[in-house]
Amino acid sequence: MTLEILHVPGARAYPPRQSVFTQPFWQALGEGRLQSTCCRACGRLAFPPRPICPHCWALDPGWSALDKHGHLYSWTRIHAAPLAFAAEAPYAVGIVDLRQGIRLACRLIDRPLAPAVGAEVELLALVYEDGPLLGARVVALPPEPAP
Repeated sequence: MTLEILHVPGARAYPPRQSVFTQPFWQALGEGRLQSTCCRACGRLAFPPRPICPHCWALDPGWSALDKHGHLYSWTRIHAAPLAFAAEAPYAVGIVDLRQGIRLACRLIDRPLAPAVGAEVELLALVYEDGPLLGARVVALPPEPAP
């Protein structure tokens, strides 16, 4: 399942550290694919990618595609940003629960004024001039509670 790619001018304000091990993750994300490690011993996913399974401690990770769909677990809008992100403030970040049981944090794009917790989101790749980052967009609001 491919992610929508949004090209963003300029460099990332605070680029993540990359290693030889995480290079396949960043390469795939830049191509619009989301993947992480999946333990070959116990079959469980881990995010972010890890060389050691956090569930059974096996040293045999493989790579597995992740679903781009999930739900907004929580979110916040940053107004008083750290210096590296000051030019981008205000901006929203969220915690997303993917359908596969992975929870991750990322930037919220094309935000409603107040995204609703539980809203359906779709992940996308934000491709800056110096590399990619994850983003999410609200695609459907949660159903209204019954009266």
